[in-house]
Amino acid sequence: MSTTSRVPRLVIAAPSSGSGKTTVATGLMAALTEAGLDVAPHKVGPDYIDPGYHALAVSLEGRPGRPPRPGRNLDAYLCGPERIAPLFLHGAAGADLAVVEGVMGLYDGAAGQGELASTAQVAKLLRAPVVLVVDGSSQSRSVAALVHGFTTFDPEVRLAGVILNKVGSPRHEELLREALEIVGVPVLGALHRSRQVRTPSRHLGLVPAAERQAEAVEAVRAMAAQVRESVDLTALLALAHSAPPLPDEPWSPEGEGPEGEGRPVTDGGPVVAVAGGPAFTFSYAEHAELLAGAGARVVSFDPLRDERLPEGARALVVGGGFPEVYAAELSANEPLRAAVAAFDGPVAAECAGLLYLCRELDGSPMCGLLDARARMTDRLTLGYREAVAVADNVLAAAGTRVRGHEFHRTAVDPPAGAVPAWGVVRPERRTEGFATDRVHASYLHVHWAAEPELPRRLVAAALDRTGAR
Repeated sequence: MSTTSRVPRLVIAAPSSGSGKTTVATGLMAALTEAGLDVAPHKVGPDYIDPGYHALAVSLEGRPGRPPRPGRNLDAYLCGPERIAPLFLHGAAGADLAVVEGVMGLYDGAAGQGELASTAQVAKLLRAPVVLVVDGSSQSRSVAALVHGFTTFDPEVRLAGVILNKVGSPRHEELLREALEIVGVPVLGALHRSRQVRTPSRHLGLVPAAERQAEAVEAVRAMAAQVRESVDLTALLALAHSAPPLPDEPWSPEGEGPEGEGRPVTDGGPVVAVAGGPAFTFSYAEHAELLAGAGARVVSFDPLRDERLPEGARALVVGGGFPEVYAAELSANEPLRAAVAAFDGPVAAECAGLLYLCRELDGSPMCGLLDARARMTDRLTLGYREAVAVADNVLAAAGTRVRGHEFHRTAVDPPAGAVPAWGVVRPERRTEGFATDRVHASYLHVHWAAEPELPRRLVAAALDRTGAR
């Protein structure tokens, strides 16, 4: 039976990408954390980079006696609309409030599929008030028409306030505020261009926080100061507390076992080694939780620095990231590459992990578990995918249908093995990735919360290798 859960919450959205919602959302998370609140951070969509800054924002002041909160994703395409509220409640458990950063423009979602996976859809599923971050540069009275359109486009979206960004001067701010009085949407803050916080970008977006820890801390502190000085935090808190209770049950990784019964984590569970560090920063927080819920002991390792796999490792998970940036350093760690090449347990790799398992990446030797070569290209491959497992493998049973996401500027030759990892069925038909008796490697990022049988199958394969019970 469902219970009701009241979590104060806000969705920070924008008319389009580049409006400044990451600055506002991250700064707001940090400012509220500095004020002593326990803030749960979330990001709409498949993005891995923004959640890294969110996690940093809510950890700057520390959480005495409490573990750090990871940045979490809410993706209605990857996980299904029915899981959005349960995943949110799981991630926000015990928090004073939650801040959800949107993706792209407020009403932008999966291409050709209406509102699916849009910030607007997630806001409606969460019954959350929306604050629109508007780029005020190069306009004055026209801002009223813009906000009016976003307010009335979908009456089910509660657009409850505006934060102006990239404002040029006090007079410019005055003109924008006067224009918005006509619309009746309150202006909750105004950030001026002269204080705009910038974070470095490269071929796939912002540089992850884990790659620039000291600079990222300073950037997040600057965002917090900017929001604290320019935004009405009291009004935003009141708005967050106006969100009604949600009638859903929180998602639970322990409840994702067969017939809804999770397996307890014990000292005798198989060790699943999960790659981390600056080269492998892309992972959904729920993945490690699901592995643990299936009975595994999850231990992280850094392929840039660690010369051996974690003691007793019986399965490997190598997720996404930027191995192309660290190809020379990864290649130079010959002891770990040799250990991965000799590893005889199940291996699950996504995107960056796929590249790391190849024979080489841009000419630098990699692990050689796959007879393939990887290289950087000028072409961005980006978008949601639907795919089917071609054959039984360590991660998926034949015929398993998944939804995933691709995001890379690399190519692998050949693009698929004799037994592909997936047969992509939408938006185009092709085979992709590699599946052997012990390795599953693919460009496709899949959210395991929607496919809990994948981590269960991986842990079961690790148990089969050890003979553990």
